[in-house]
Amino acid sequence: MTTAYDFTADDIDGNPVPLSGYAGLPLLVVNTASKCGFTPQYEGLEALHRTYSDQGLRVLGFPCDQFAHQEPGDADEIKNFCSLTYDVTFPMFAKIDVNGPEAHPLYAWLRSEKRGLLGGRINWNFTKFLIGRDGTVVDRFAPTTKPEKLTGAIGGLL
Repeated sequence: MTTAYDFTADDIDGNPVPLSGYAGLPLLVVNTASKCGFTPQYEGLEALHRTYSDQGLRVLGFPCDQFAHQEPGDADEIKNFCSLTYDVTFPMFAKIDVNGPEAHPLYAWLRSEKRGLLGGRINWNFTKFLIGRDGTVVDRFAPTTKPEKLTGAIGGLL
């Protein structure tokens, strides 16, 4: 069986990070963008991280520029924006594709595990996947779902 912990992704600095390092921890995996109407959700994601990281939750941000060119920056610009604008301290990864033939393997797997309302595609930035301690996808949340609305679902995994 494949789990989220079977994948590796490059962090925002380009270093490979085996997600197996998060084995046994619940994850909230989110495709992000700096110039999106949902960008203020960084604040809520950071609040979840700060509230629940001591209990094991890891929020993982994956910048994506596939939706209306809303993440045009390079790694340094993304890091600076997240740090200076939203004081993001949760792990950020390198910019990736979440749809199409160049989609990161993690996202190809996430999409196949939990389809959205319009099928297997990611429809916009700030789509959220909640991963259980066993590495399986527990739920998928639309970009319109604010991070603070996930506290009940997250609490059930802690």
